[in-house]
Amino acid sequence: MATYIHPQALVESEQIGDNSKIWAFTHILPGVTIGENCNICDYVFIESGVTIGKGVTIKTHVSVWTGVIIEDYCFIGPNVAFTNDLYPRSHRNPEMQERYFTSDDDSWYRAPTLIAEGASLGANSTILCGVTVGYYAMVAAGAVVTRDIKPFELVGGVPARHLGWVDKQGRKTPEQTSDIMSA
Repeated sequence: MATYIHPQALVESEQIGDNSKIWAFTHILPGVTIGENCNICDYVFIESGVTIGKGVTIKTHVSVWTGVIIEDYCFIGPNVAFTNDLYPRSHRNPEMQERYFTSDDDSWYRAPTLIAEGASLGANSTILCGVTVGYYAMVAAGAVVTRDIKPFELVGGVPARHLGWVDKQGRKTPEQTSDIMSA
């Protein structure tokens, strides 16, 4: 099947996988890579340098910033907030011009964020930069993730805390199983 880009979407990247759908009022900057069979819903913004794997769903009103990597088969719920600056300042401040526009080394204030294969981020969750959300982990709606999340871990709350474990289907399990441990 062909890739579909809604006529009211602005897609500046040419690296969009086959059979992906990009809906209205979405803006994808140059240098973004999106895998095949993805669904990018309305009002999504994706900044240059972002990599999105295959089979990913990104629901409405999500901004994905430089430094975020979303692996295959992830679900990003509506209004999920990603950050990509450890010490945010307005780049409109003249004193910040060097930091944002002339320095080649942004590692002191930026940290990559990884959403590993199969992970799900619930609606209105916030993912701080520099964390890894593990393989098939699940973040509850409204959670604020400030630390790495283990594979198959279920977290929720502010800040996000351990609530249990889930299987690949997303069902809560009573404990870590050998299937989970082998991931």
